[in-house]
Amino acid sequence: MKIYSVTDPEFKAYGRVVTGLNAAKAEILEALAKTPQPAEGTGYVPEDERLQELPAAVEVSEHLFGGMPCQLGWCNGHNNALNCLEYHRDSEFNLGTEDFVLLLAKQDEIENGKLDTAKVKAFRVPAGTLVEVYATTLHYAPCHTDAEKGFRVLVALPKGTNTAKPDMANNGGDDALLWACNKWLLAHPDSAEAKAGAYIGLIGENVHI
Repeated sequence: MKIYSVTDPEFKAYGRVVTGLNAAKAEILEALAKTPQPAEGTGYVPEDERLQELPAAVEVSEHLFGGMPCQLGWCNGHNNALNCLEYHRDSEFNLGTEDFVLLLAKQDEIENGKLDTAKVKAFRVPAGTLVEVYATTLHYAPCHTDAEKGFRVLVALPKGTNTAKPDMANNGGDDALLWACNKWLLAHPDSAEAKAGAYIGLIGENVHI
């Protein structure tokens, strides 16, 4: 599939490149480079103490979330597949030590609880570039651009996101998609998440790059 850049006009419907915060980005990247990277597959930590204790975490809260409590975690590893798409009720911010690719779609492309993976687009994010992924953008784990290097990617979200799913009744709507706190998930039938009971909402090819 064609891989766009986040600097291309096509990205404007999905997110934006965040400018400024250069000192905070440098501080985060230095700490992010020391986080563990699985030899295979991906690892995810919603909130990492090493990142959370940085002075940059205050800047992220103030300048990117308008003062809301937020969490700085990471998604590290190796991946080249779509597998799932998720959305939150707010933006997510990503920053990588290496180039990485985001596979994205839009929430309004979901029809009757299903999304055709033919609608997914790929966007390359250069190392050190901070991007905002809008709340209405479906996304999931990054993909590597170099199988040997893999990726280390900051995942900044409002505090509590991607933690334990609330104990609540399914009252319809998109309740069936709720997979964790502030995390609605559409899984491809081939994914491990689907086998673990996640809502199967992706139809078509499980996209690989």
